[in-house]
Amino acid sequence: MSPEQAVCAYAMRLGDNALVLGQRLTELVAAGPELEEELANANFALDYIGQARMYYALAARLEGKGRDEDALAFLRPEHEFRNLLLVEQPNGHFGDTVVRQVLFESFYRLQLDALVQCKDAGLAEIAARAAKEVRYHLRHGTQWLVRLGDGTAQSHARVQASLLELWPYTGEMFAEDDLDVIIRESVGGPDLAALQREWQADVAAIVEQATLTLPDSGWMASGGKQGRHTEHMGYLLAEMQYLQRSYPGATW
Repeated sequence: MSPEQAVCAYAMRLGDNALVLGQRLTELVAAGPELEEELANANFALDYIGQARMYYALAARLEGKGRDEDALAFLRPEHEFRNLLLVEQPNGHFGDTVVRQVLFESFYRLQLDALVQCKDAGLAEIAARAAKEVRYHLRHGTQWLVRLGDGTAQSHARVQASLLELWPYTGEMFAEDDLDVIIRESVGGPDLAALQREWQADVAAIVEQATLTLPDSGWMASGGKQGRHTEHMGYLLAEMQYLQRSYPGATW
């Protein structure tokens, strides 16, 4: 795989993470615990969908096959998506959503900060724009996690259970595959081992502030980066891709 092909595949992977998480957050519109939170999640969803468009536009240009961002988002089958398993997990109750966001965005912030410094101008430019949004997302989610974890006995117990349930999906973020190696060596992309150490320290500090307990690191789920997904992904894509699949070429 050439460096250009690697950047194309990596941009697609980043776009898949952003698109799938954006889709999950749109599901919370009119389903949040309060109106202000519904508006916040709607804006976060738009941020992620906007990021996905930038990543897909870069990937489409490098791929050179005539596909645009819409084709990459709505006309690929499940096994061609390379997003992390964590971002496709259902929203569940509000505590589940908060924990998922904090775990992923703590990683994504570090990933973006590393990409800002990489040698590929396209990735670096998108990362610089996305990093500003993700820092705010993470601050918002952290405040909620502390509020829930250090709140009532019920809220504490529920987010602790959420943390235990979602923790096994975090290992995949740092499981370096061939694409990660090429991006690191050819364009100075993220060193996932270094990111993991920093991520663990950041998450541990947040969890301690929330009076929660970090789960033991044991078995970790994987496969999303290779196109093997949980049962939730098919349902998510069926809803997201319904219009374009039913009415090919439909436009507003």
